Amino acid sequence: MFEIFEKYLRSWIDISDEELNSIRKVSIEKSIRKSQSILHDGEVWKMNCFIAKGCFRLYRFGKDGVDHTMRFGVENWWMTDQESYNNNTPSLYNIEALAISHIIMWKKEDWEELLSQLPNLKNFQERLSARAYETSQQRIYSLISNSAEEKYIEFQKTYPNVFNKVPLHMVASYLGMSRETLSRVRKDSIKK
Repeated sequence: MFEIFEKYLRSWIDISDEELNSIRKVSIEKSIRKSQSILHDGEVWKMNCFIAKGCFRLYRFGKDGVDHTMRFGVENWWMTDQESYNNNTPSLYNIEALAISHIIMWKKEDWEELLSQLPNLKNFQERLSARAYETSQQRIYSLISNSAEEKYIEFQKTYPNVFNKVPLHMVASYLGMSRETLSRVRKDSIKK
């Protein structure tokens, strides 16, 4: 499984075999069942998690008890609750596997040690964080300004392999619309 991460990381940065071995030594490989959670609300998230295979969602419950999907994560993506991780506070979110998945995790203190020892990895982390911030801004703008049809098209572009892997209500939740609206939009899209 680490080979998947190695290939991914080498596509982003120059890294020596020795540096990769340092990363591998503190990595934790896990296989996760479908519907298994790796984070429950109330827990403090103290890991970095790379998805080698599978699909996850980050979600939380509203005051009405309805769950709201914040984001999905697929192969070669990272999954985290950044707020809990950064502030060492109990999470408001849950992270759940939507398929049988394989992940590689690093404890926060191990990852921070790696960042202090490996400048290329630190630079990579900074670029990844900047990209995540930009993506969040784009998502917020989309949610407040795009039509249901535009949101659906954007979702298909962003997550081309997710749509058939997850229940429709989760996609609707992510897009901020009802399941009925999403069904109508999908039907209209197929007609076009």
